[in-house]
Amino acid sequence: QFKKVKISEGKPDTKKYVFTGIKGFDELLNKGIPKGSSILVAGGAGSGKTIFALQTLCYHASHGEKCFYMSFEESEQRLINHMKDFGWNPEKLIKSGNLVIKRYSPFEITRTIEAMLEKEKGELLIDLDPVILPGNIKPTFIGLDSLTAIASAFTGKEDSYRIYIEQLFRFFEKLGSTNLLITETKQIPEIFSTTGVEEFLADGVIVFYNIKREDVRENAIEILKLRGEHHKKKIVAMEITDTGIVIYPDQEVFGGIETS
Repeated sequence: QFKKVKISEGKPDTKKYVFTGIKGFDELLNKGIPKGSSILVAGGAGSGKTIFALQTLCYHASHGEKCFYMSFEESEQRLINHMKDFGWNPEKLIKSGNLVIKRYSPFEITRTIEAMLEKEKGELLIDLDPVILPGNIKPTFIGLDSLTAIASAFTGKEDSYRIYIEQLFRFFEKLGSTNLLITETKQIPEIFSTTGVEEFLADGVIVFYNIKREDVRENAIEILKLRGEHHKKKIVAMEITDTGIVIYPDQEVFGGIETS
């Protein structure tokens, strides 16, 4: 199902790069995604964000990498069924220990953070882990679905949310994992995260579009930002097939876009 794609490495003491294994997407990159990056995966409902993150993790899990998917919305079983629909054999990946899926409650996180802030008089301890990883897993790839769900649990407590998100990005940086962080936007987004702080902290932003053209909707994708790296700067066609996402890097999408 998943073809082997080489992890790109430069000369000693230079950056290491990873690819997604998604057909057509990696052609939009020059060297790849820098290992250890945190990338926002932004887009509207049904635009392919969750599929993109799961497909990337399944690809790497199938090649021996430890991958961890954090769901703040859907149940583990629903996500497993989703992957089975595409023929990715998630049970085998989970049994091997290379893929772990865990559901978290965003409201439990809110309560914990609020209690800690109150105890520390508004100063959150730097060494507080923003999430508890299951078992002894040391993931090289993490998918988080979604920052929007976490933000909704902090409604009316935006300062606490910003503190938590900063802690979360710092936590991922310390882990050294490559992270795909999903955020919900409008179908044709103008802003790509809930507060803007996520965009500022992220190393990259991948945007998924669900474009209405007359009576037809089309999917498209764009690498909006990848800090310090060269990449193709265009919106290109994308398709969700029976086996997952396929991207057409030479098929540019432009003109006639309606936002409703």
